[in-house]
Amino acid sequence: MDFWDNFWSFVWIFFWSFAFIAYLFALFAIIGDLFRDHQLNGWWKAVWIIFLVFLPFLTALIYLIARGDGMAKRSAKQASEAQAATEAYIRQTAGGASPSDEIAKAKALLDAGTINAQEYEAIKAKALGA
Repeated sequence: MDFWDNFWSFVWIFFWSFAFIAYLFALFAIIGDLFRDHQLNGWWKAVWIIFLVFLPFLTALIYLIARGDGMAKRSAKQASEAQAATEAYIRQTAGGASPSDEIAKAKALLDAGTINAQEYEAIKAKALGA
C-alpha cells in the first residue's frame, strides 16, 4: 500500500511540474508577443500584463484564443526576418562577390604581376562559370 501511495504521489508531482513548466512557456510567449506587437496600444499591453498577474491562467487562455492567430503571424514574421538577416550576414562574410568583381580583382593581380595570363584566364573562366 505504501509503494502505490508513493508511486501516485510521484505521478501527481510529475504531472503538476509538467503543467507548471508548460504554463511558464506560454506565459513568456505571451509576454514576448505583447511587446513584439507594434499595432497594440501601450495601455492595452499594460492591461494584458495586469490581468496576467492577477488572473494568470484565465488571461493566458483568453489571450491564446483571442490573439493566437496574430501571435503565430508575428512569430513567423520574426523568424523569417531573422533568417534573412542570417543569410545576409553569411553572404557578406563569405565574400560572395559578383563575377565582374572577381575578374576585376584578377585583372589587378595580373597587372601587378602577381599572377600570369594563364592563371588570369582560369580565374576568369571560373568566375563566368565556364
